[in-house]
Amino acid sequence: MIQNPIPFKPTQVLSDGRRTLELESEAVLALRNRLGDVFVQAVQTLLNCRGRVVVSGLGKSGHIARKIAATLSSTGTPALFMHASEALHGDLGMITQEDVLLAISYSGAGSEWAAIVPGARRLGVTILAMTGDQTSDLAKMADLWLDISVETEACPLNLAPTSSTTVTLAYGDALAVACLNARQFQAEDFARSHPGGALGRRLLTRVADVMRHGSAVPKVAQSATITQALQQMSDKNMGMTAVVDDQGRAVGIFTDGDLRRLLEKVGDVRGLPVTQGMTPDPRHIDANAMAVDAAKIMEDTKTTQLLVSDAQGLLIGALHMHDLMDTKIL
Repeated sequence: MIQNPIPFKPTQVLSDGRRTLELESEAVLALRNRLGDVFVQAVQTLLNCRGRVVVSGLGKSGHIARKIAATLSSTGTPALFMHASEALHGDLGMITQEDVLLAISYSGAGSEWAAIVPGARRLGVTILAMTGDQTSDLAKMADLWLDISVETEACPLNLAPTSSTTVTLAYGDALAVACLNARQFQAEDFARSHPGGALGRRLLTRVADVMRHGSAVPKVAQSATITQALQQMSDKNMGMTAVVDDQGRAVGIFTDGDLRRLLEKVGDVRGLPVTQGMTPDPRHIDANAMAVDAAKIMEDTKTTQLLVSDAQGLLIGALHMHDLMDTKIL
């Protein structure tokens, strides 16, 4: 049986959506104006934490708590999520005496907190409570009360957590960012906790990690002919070959472009020495340089290959634009 679609008015839908965003925006702005000494004390507590910030909640607050824990962890403040209900059945063992407990519950009520907070306090743990009611049991048991109250939920029934969860999430972000700045947390630090992401790859990957090395590097001696150079280029499939001296230093590079220019100028090039067609003093980069720097050199010079040398200037590798694309540096 096909049910009739629920009738609705587009104008009403837009009105509801805009009203929700307005109410939640107003709630966040109201929170901004309430931040003061308690917020500063909370940040100082997190910075002084020698263990981890254990963020706990249940229901919708639990979902927000999990996200706050993830944000803290990825921005330099080690944290973990502990479900308030599971804490009563063994997970309370996650907490150590060097941790800080950040308990989140808009109502501040619930039998779970009556068991969790005393258990944490026996360990000497500092307890921060995020609630919307300063007179709630959880707020009274905590060392610091973080006010996440809202005048009204965006839900027209004033029942579903909407404005309150948005404010809680924003408060958690504010704590994380304040800690991040206080720790002088940099993009490189962020990348270390996100090695699988695009930023991590760009900020952590070095030329040595992606370059071709050993027998995969196309190279010929200065005494080689154009024919020998072409054979090396064909075998290694990089569109070029390095030309090296007796010590192994790159004195030139012979590319597809060099070949085309030489053909136009000379015609039959098979017996010519490679030194006659190569580009001398080729650009190169250190193996310890960041791969993203190699990409910038290629982009700036409109080339697709780059030689890699060690501290003594010896050729130890080669890099193609495709290598950077394959590893998603570009």
